[in-house]
Amino acid sequence: MVSPMSDQKRIRVAVVFGGRSSEHAISCVTAGSVLDALRNGPEPQRYEIVPIGIASDGRWVLADLPDGGDLNLAITDGRLPEIGLPASAERANLVTMAGDPTARELTVHEPGAVPKSLGEVDVVLPLLHGPYGEDGTLQGLLELAGVPYVGSGVLASAVSMDKEFMKRLLAQAGFEVGPYEVVRPRDWGTEEGRAAVRLAVEELGYPVFVKPARAGSSMGITKVDAPEELDQAIDAARRHDPKVLVEAAIEGREIECGVLEGAGPQDPAEASLPAELRVTGPHAFYDFQAKYLDGSTEVDIPARLSAEEIEDIRGQAVGVFETLGCEGLARVDFFYQESADGGPGRFIVNEINTMPGFTPTSMFPQMWQAAGLSYPELIARLIDTALLRPAGLR
Repeated sequence: MVSPMSDQKRIRVAVVFGGRSSEHAISCVTAGSVLDALRNGPEPQRYEIVPIGIASDGRWVLADLPDGGDLNLAITDGRLPEIGLPASAERANLVTMAGDPTARELTVHEPGAVPKSLGEVDVVLPLLHGPYGEDGTLQGLLELAGVPYVGSGVLASAVSMDKEFMKRLLAQAGFEVGPYEVVRPRDWGTEEGRAAVRLAVEELGYPVFVKPARAGSSMGITKVDAPEELDQAIDAARRHDPKVLVEAAIEGREIECGVLEGAGPQDPAEASLPAELRVTGPHAFYDFQAKYLDGSTEVDIPARLSAEEIEDIRGQAVGVFETLGCEGLARVDFFYQESADGGPGRFIVNEINTMPGFTPTSMFPQMWQAAGLSYPELIARLIDTALLRPAGLR
């Protein structure tokens, strides 16, 4: 694809990662892989990188090391990376972005010095997962600033992040979603409300899965097999989000499919080959440890489906993407149930991720690799399509 930027001008990319959500560490891992690909990929001369880490308290910091070395953004011996400020808060180069479309620039605040401009950036690559990053909040700031960015806009990001409204919209559009109940703060604030929740969950039937309504990376999720386990599971989910979803357990294989915005403004969205996840270790489901720490997950790409079923799930993935108004990229997760008569099975939408995990071993890049798009090519396409997309109403 021809870059929308001049060959003589490097594309200035602000890579933003970390963040205030419980998925801070996974965002850092994603950023480490993307930064490496941008700096050491086949076209490092195309990009000027401005790495910006967001600490867990919300402060933005210029994340380059003084000696030009690389940040340690990998999971090492089970230790999760983070953007830390305790020892360096007084020395940190804090960064701000004003919501001013006439400036479109970053400002760095160095201790004991007058704030200075880092200049404008051409595009922002927001590698943030969860609230305060993937949920439309950062996207709103970037829209105010008039800066192009990779990924979905404000509404699609917010709706996709909130599993209740995602399910409502998709069900209205004709997609199949599983039964669920929503537990809002007012529902869990009184004993009468708790009793009503317990009764509603009883109607779903056990087992159920209890999860934060607006979180990812399997944070705060509990499989509940009996009523006496429900309260503790809801309290655990509420540590991540005051709004909780309780979902009926769905028997079926876990199938995922990646979606990319069309390469040009008039091109339709495209779906990757689907992938199937199989948890092989001692885990009740695909939880955080199975995903990131102990390697107890196996992947089949493409998933073991018929040609007809592969076309079906790819079509549904694009349909979900377009129904929610997504842009850039997304990963759509399904449950697959085989047909009793040997015909095509059915797909039930589980959720959508508008900024999925993005290390080379993450599902989204792996699915596109199987479709012939390499990791560096995938990142380049996301940047190029973001540059073609104007900020503001569209």
